[in-house]
Amino acid sequence: MYDAERLAHRLLERAGGAHSVQIAGTTLTVPAEARFADLESVARYVDEVLALAPVRAQFPRAGVAVRVRRRRGGRAAHYDAATHTMAVPDSADGAWALRELVVLHELAHHLDTGEGAAHGPSFVDALIDLVRLVLGPEVALIYRVLFTEAGAR
Repeated sequence: MYDAERLAHRLLERAGGAHSVQIAGTTLTVPAEARFADLESVARYVDEVLALAPVRAQFPRAGVAVRVRRRRGGRAAHYDAATHTMAVPDSADGAWALRELVVLHELAHHLDTGEGAAHGPSFVDALIDLVRLVLGPEVALIYRVLFTEAGAR
């Protein structure tokens, strides 16, 4: 799943100013991915996403607030379901995590109510649905195709 997700990240990065990508024989116009300057801007973004009417309609847990905190080290972001806390590195070597797709990944952990594995089919479906609601059907299609090809769905 992570390999497919990294490929999706690279596709959106390559879209650059043109904002178009090719996948599965189709050219898609995609939005620019948000980048965050600091954890405060990540926290504001998380609050705004959870407040979106379509997100609230799709995900029962959207009404539960998520706290954003700094994660030591730069190798991973993390969501703690027990405390509803997203930990995001913000150091120089953790700047990769201050991007919209990483934040949506961690937020999908919060919204996923499935009982399966942390990155199992229920999570993948929640992530694709969240991406569709926030970034649009084109980016959701990219995720759906790449996750399906990787066997993660």
